[in-house]
Amino acid sequence: MNLIADLRERGLLHDIMPGTEEQLNKEMTSGYIGFDPTADSLHIGSMLQITLLMRLQRAGHKPYALIGGATGMIGDPTGKSAERNLLDEATIEKNCAGIRRQLEKFIDFNSSAPNAAVMVNNYDWFKGFSFLNFVRDVGKSITVNYMLAKDSVQKRLEHGMSFTEFTYQLIQGYDFYHLNKNHNVKLQMGGSDQWGNIVTGTELVRKKGGSDAFALVSPLITKSDGSKFGKSEGGNIWLDPERTSPYQFYQFWLNLPDADAEKMLLIYSFRPVEELKAVIEEHRKDPGMRLAQKALAEEITTLVHSAEDLEAAKNTSQILFGKATVEALRTLSDRQILDGMAGLNHVTLSKQALANGLDIISFLADNGILPSRGEAKKLLQGNGIAINKEKVSPDFSIKEEHLLNGKYLLVLKGKKDYTLAIFE
Repeated sequence: MNLIADLRERGLLHDIMPGTEEQLNKEMTSGYIGFDPTADSLHIGSMLQITLLMRLQRAGHKPYALIGGATGMIGDPTGKSAERNLLDEATIEKNCAGIRRQLEKFIDFNSSAPNAAVMVNNYDWFKGFSFLNFVRDVGKSITVNYMLAKDSVQKRLEHGMSFTEFTYQLIQGYDFYHLNKNHNVKLQMGGSDQWGNIVTGTELVRKKGGSDAFALVSPLITKSDGSKFGKSEGGNIWLDPERTSPYQFYQFWLNLPDADAEKMLLIYSFRPVEELKAVIEEHRKDPGMRLAQKALAEEITTLVHSAEDLEAAKNTSQILFGKATVEALRTLSDRQILDGMAGLNHVTLSKQALANGLDIISFLADNGILPSRGEAKKLLQGNGIAINKEKVSPDFSIKEEHLLNGKYLLVLKGKKDYTLAIFE
């Protein structure tokens, strides 16, 4: 497999150092990507870099995953307009452990294959590195003029930049030199915003007499509206199921706009490009079927979580938004109900309101689900209100026995307007 040709065809190659493709075609090559331990879980903003390491390994090369235990104490100025809060050692250690567990799901670290992945933490070689030794052995190799010319530095200088942040590119550059010298790592990969830091590493390797050093970067992934990809209204889409459930994860991909779904399918899928182009062609014939979104959501949910989690997410979607029965609704857990209703209208009431039964008209009007009792009655008479998937009439009375899991009531107004009532 020609890795570079595949990346180019998928739109995943933004810049590449001369000689990189020849090196990868010549022999098994060790390459690395760094991950910043700002949290104990990665999010889908890191998925592109994870898949780059996966593609590297599947092409027969040896991936190194570097966790920035040392650089996490400093903060990368790239793309930032303000200095990041620095983390303490205990927090970074916890975050590194969490990231390691996640990466082990995607990359083979444990086999006896010659290209089995390796995980390293740059704190291991920086913890004993004194400041004087660093400025003597590393600082003299790169000029201030060279460092100031980097875009990441220029942008931060407008707002003020600490010496700590200024040294970041030297530290990242030394990572490459250390891995090159001690592990024969010849390639560093990353996002296009890291190009300046990465080429500082290749320059340091060259200045300090290391072996060949190469670089490639992928484009920054943006949505069709130009905004940063990887977040929803609720914030980051995490890889940790405790932070972002498999259902929420699945729904994020399923709800992508058509243009984004087509683009992300080529970027994140491991299916051959010709197959993906066929899916996209079918999708364009009938966008309402959402074939591109479904193909992407199914593949990446299975990759990040599991086939079982995918089926559970699809089942939850079908029960909540398809033609399911109240009996099917009662099979859902609290987490599934709340995940499915996240972002939709919620009302909270006391269970005491159900003591003698709560008439449906008062419930709908008093909680703002409908603007008035008259509107509520009219819609009920027209079969326009369903409680837990069942149509109800104007004389319906809500009782505790109607609650899902003894707590929830799913109200559907019309065909798609849901409200979740929570009785506490």
